[in-house]
Amino acid sequence: MRIDAHHHLWTRARGDYGWLTSDLAPIYRDFHLADLTPLLAAARIDGTILVQAAPTEAETIFLLDIAEAADVVRGVVGWADFEAGDAVERIEALAEKKLLVGLRPMVQDIADDDWLLRSELVPLLAAMARQGLVFDALVLPRHVLRLVQVVDRHPDLQFVLDHCAKPGLRSRDIDGWKEDVALLAKRPNIVCKLSGLVTEAAPDWQLNDLREAVDHVRACFGPKRLIWGSDWPVVNLAGGYERWFAAAETLLGDMSSDEKANVFGRNATRVYLGRRGRQTR
Repeated sequence: MRIDAHHHLWTRARGDYGWLTSDLAPIYRDFHLADLTPLLAAARIDGTILVQAAPTEAETIFLLDIAEAADVVRGVVGWADFEAGDAVERIEALAEKKLLVGLRPMVQDIADDDWLLRSELVPLLAAMARQGLVFDALVLPRHVLRLVQVVDRHPDLQFVLDHCAKPGLRSRDIDGWKEDVALLAKRPNIVCKLSGLVTEAAPDWQLNDLREAVDHVRACFGPKRLIWGSDWPVVNLAGGYERWFAAAETLLGDMSSDEKANVFGRNATRVYLGRRGRQTR
C-alpha cells in the first residue's frame, strides 16, 4: 500500500487557521479532498494520513469526520489541548475515535523553546503511549536536542519527526542541524518524515538544493525509518505535489524496490496504522 503520510485539508471559514493569511496566496483558499484526489491518482497513492493544521480540538473532529466518510484517508494526526487541566482525559477521549492515529502540538509556534521539557507533559505523553498514539514532532532545528530528551524519557511512545525538523536549506546553514538530527536518529522510537523540505529551500529550488539534507536523513534513519509525505497543499508554495513527488523519487532513485516500498508506504502503515490495528477499514 502506497501512503502519502502528510497532507492537510482546510476550510477558511472555520476561523481557526490563524497562520493562514493572504500573504500565502497560493494556499489562501479552501482545500478539499476532491482537490487532492487527482494528485493521489497520478502518484498511485492508495491511502493518506490527514494532519492537523489548526491548534483546536474542533478542527481535529472536523478532520475525523472527513476521514470517516473517505476510504482513502487511513488515519488522522490531530491536536489536543496539552495546556488544559484535564488534558489526559481529553487525549483519552480523542483516542476513542477509530481513525485518530496521533497528535501534533504545534511546537514550532510555541514561544517557550523549552516547552517540550515541561514536567506537565510527562503524564500526557504516557497517556498517548498507552493509547497507541503517535507523537508528531513539528519542530525547528533549535528544538531537536530538546526533543532528544523527550524521546529518551518516553521509550514506549512512537515519535515522528515532521519535515526533517525543517533544516535551513535557504541559508545553506545546516551543519548544526545535521549533528543534532544524527544524535536524535540513534533513538529507536523515532522515525523521520521526508516532507516539507521544498518550502525550506529557495523559491527556485533544484534537486541539488535538497540532496544534502535528504542524503543525511537517509544515512541517519535508513530505509526502514523514513516516511514520505507531500505536505499538500502547503507544498503549493514551492512547486506543488507533482514536482515534490518526482524530486523524492529521483533523490531516492538508487534505493532498491523494497526500500522504496518502505519509504513510500510500508513504514507509514507500520508506524501510524499498525499500532492501533488500522491497516484496513
